[in-house]
Amino acid sequence: MIQTKIFEIDPENIQKDGLVFAAETLKNGGTVAFPTETVYGLGANALDQEAVKKIFEAKGRPSDNPLIVHIAKLEDLKYLVKEIPQNAKKLMARFWPGPLTIIFKRSLKVPDIITAGLDTVAIRMPSHPIAKTLIQMAGVPIAAPSANLSGKPSPTQGEHVIKDLKGKVDAIISGGSCNVGLESTVVDVTEDVPMILRPGGVTKEQLEEVLGQVKVDKAIEEGHEHLIPKSPGMKYTHYSPQADVVIISGNIDEVVEHIKKLKEEKENKGFRVGIMCTDETKENYKDAVILSMGSRKNLASIANNLFAVLRRFDEEGVDIIFAESIEQKFLGHAVMNRMVKAAGYNVIKIGG
Repeated sequence: MIQTKIFEIDPENIQKDGLVFAAETLKNGGTVAFPTETVYGLGANALDQEAVKKIFEAKGRPSDNPLIVHIAKLEDLKYLVKEIPQNAKKLMARFWPGPLTIIFKRSLKVPDIITAGLDTVAIRMPSHPIAKTLIQMAGVPIAAPSANLSGKPSPTQGEHVIKDLKGKVDAIISGGSCNVGLESTVVDVTEDVPMILRPGGVTKEQLEEVLGQVKVDKAIEEGHEHLIPKSPGMKYTHYSPQADVVIISGNIDEVVEHIKKLKEEKENKGFRVGIMCTDETKENYKDAVILSMGSRKNLASIANNLFAVLRRFDEEGVDIIFAESIEQKFLGHAVMNRMVKAAGYNVIKIGG
């Protein structure tokens, strides 16, 4: 077991002394978990194959799942990619630093372990002050998937990371809650028409404002387990709590009534039931572990709370979770993408 060093750092008042150990650890081939604006990431030197292997070992992550490389300045792109297409330049100008990952044709400097052997590489420039400072201090690009055990809900608070990875990584930087709460949007710009491979904090509508036409990969809505993933989050079941998750989709009034019926059926069989709802419907449910994701009028609140709510159900020890669906528009696309994966595509559609 690794003796994990844990550092509490205030993102509003960063004491760089607290990041010196973490930066040196990354330079020397170690692993460091750190906050970003999306979720916490588990980082290692992206140019050091042996260091990157430690990420897969700590998470229990399949090796055919590519990683995102995080940079702190645009100059770092020059030796990581073959070219910077015009569409990429437009996206970088609008959304970097921020919750957008762009897929480029890779350079030979990028190890195969980062890209799962593909000829493309996923790159992001985070906006979180701790992430930016840490990457700058380390002086190397940082490969960093989410800092959780593979398949579990992504961590949006320092305590989530400590619970999952203490004893498995060299250092954890606990820096409060992530303000987006969902992983970055991933866009492939290597084709003529850019394609969304993973929805996230930057919406399809926002991308269309910059690029015009944008396609969405069919694998986002469908469980294509056979695909060779070009992006994290495309293949395996993700974000899953210990309990089974069932999503109920349809008219919200009918959804509420159906969840009540399912709850009663499961409780009669001795199950401890969790209900994942919203502020608008919370008062409709009784006598269960009832947790609200946020308000339907504020999709950002739902995105921000989703993973933390899934982890709270684990703490409550529920056997099954019935979840209300969210309208798939704007940020709702990304929210439902995560919810459907957490449920293993177990969705009950009711009504017309």
